[in-house]
Amino acid sequence: MRADHDEPTGPGTTPGTAPGLRATRKEWIGLAVIAIPCLVYAMDLTVLHLAVPQLALHLSPSATQLLWIIDIYGFMVAGTLMLMGTLGDRIGRRRLLLIGAACFAATSVLAAFARTAEELIAARALLGIAGATLAPSTLSLIRNMFLDERQRTLAIGVWIACFSAGAAIGPLVGGAVLAHFWWGAVFLLAVPVMLGLLLIGPLLLPEYRDEKAGRLDIVSAVQSVVAVLALIYGMKHVAEAGPDGQAAVAVALGLVVGVFFIARQKRLADPMIDLALLRHPMIGPALGVNIMAMFGAMGIFLALSQYLQLVLGMGPFEAGLWTAPSGVCFAIGSLATPHIVRRVRPVRLLVVCLVLSAAGFALLSQIDRAPLPIMTASIVMFCLGLSPVGTLTTDLMMRFAPAERAGAASAISEISFEFGGALGIAVLGSVVAATYRVDMARLALPEVGPETLALARRTLDGAVTAARQLGGPAGEALMDAAHAAFAHGLGLAALSCALITLAAAVVAQRLLGGTR
Repeated sequence: MRADHDEPTGPGTTPGTAPGLRATRKEWIGLAVIAIPCLVYAMDLTVLHLAVPQLALHLSPSATQLLWIIDIYGFMVAGTLMLMGTLGDRIGRRRLLLIGAACFAATSVLAAFARTAEELIAARALLGIAGATLAPSTLSLIRNMFLDERQRTLAIGVWIACFSAGAAIGPLVGGAVLAHFWWGAVFLLAVPVMLGLLLIGPLLLPEYRDEKAGRLDIVSAVQSVVAVLALIYGMKHVAEAGPDGQAAVAVALGLVVGVFFIARQKRLADPMIDLALLRHPMIGPALGVNIMAMFGAMGIFLALSQYLQLVLGMGPFEAGLWTAPSGVCFAIGSLATPHIVRRVRPVRLLVVCLVLSAAGFALLSQIDRAPLPIMTASIVMFCLGLSPVGTLTTDLMMRFAPAERAGAASAISEISFEFGGALGIAVLGSVVAATYRVDMARLALPEVGPETLALARRTLDGAVTAARQLGGPAGEALMDAAHAAFAHGLGLAALSCALITLAAAVVAQRLLGGTR
């Protein structure tokens, strides 16, 4: 993608996009239209969190299948994002946006009516590919529509706020829907939004295409997806069943395909991922900081949603209300960032915010001592701390990217959001699952039959079902042990987030500290 070579084409072109002019009202309205797909496809990263108990009851997935249902979407978005970016360069970004909206609506219906765990995993994978068609156009359109530096920073802040708020309010919206409908209804939320985009997008959005767009590199896209999914499969298999030959084969496959992917990128004149950009002394660290920040921001809420419902016994809507402050904090922080950086150096603000978020995650690791007060305080701390990170790192990447590679830099920036979030869900979900499995394997309850105990050891959902079937003191003992094991896993996941976020602060201070 080469955003700076783009020329406006078609009836949507406006004078406000000419060099040297500030954006007009039409560009700001266009930004609002762009925000719609950002909000919705970000919501799909997390909207299933509160549906997990109902989904597990109806589809009976294994622990590994449950994690695939949750995070296959994010990995497919990240794996096909660059391919779809090149496609948008070739056919026009507005056109790709509208095609993606139609596909997103159709695949949302498929996911809503899935009858098995395997069907839902497949539908979520297709939904991720559809989401990837929506994503790459947005940031490149912002760069074309907002040429004034301050206006562009504010527009990027709005874009980040929509992405962050969408992911953050996903559980709340999902909880509200689940209070009245079945679990599949959470997917149908996207349908009217996408249909609305199909109606108003052609009227308000300009069209941009790159006459020098590169070729579609399907081989690289397949290699990247296979490498990541194989590695994640191996990690999840270890979390559920322990290390064995199957996990080793999956990890080895991922590493080998990853090596071939990197070698291919070095050979290509127009690579899918520009490795030279990653080696840039400012762009590479900024990208790494963003991935580490998104790791915790998206990954922790799946475990929190399960904790609220299955450990504390809340309904989905009540659990959604307890996580609602996250969306408010992300929106406030993202929108306030452009104003704060006028008075505070961006990197100094970045480091302070990362340290604040690390303290919030560290506090969350103590959730078993006072669940709701600690959880609320920690959510406010780490969400406020993480909310400016995306805006700051994206602006750094766009500022230091060579003009002729600005489009590639914007695409890599977008990938870091989806990949960081999906990686966080996968890794932290595996940490919780592995901790739960190990703790429950030590459990000795002679009065509980082996089949019932095996069900309880698989997942927390299974333990809740088994405890209800047992009833009496044995059921209570099993439930208490399962709750303690899950809380232990959540605490370790939160501590992992604290360490990773603190590492991101160190990277930002040491490698980006000279940036003004």
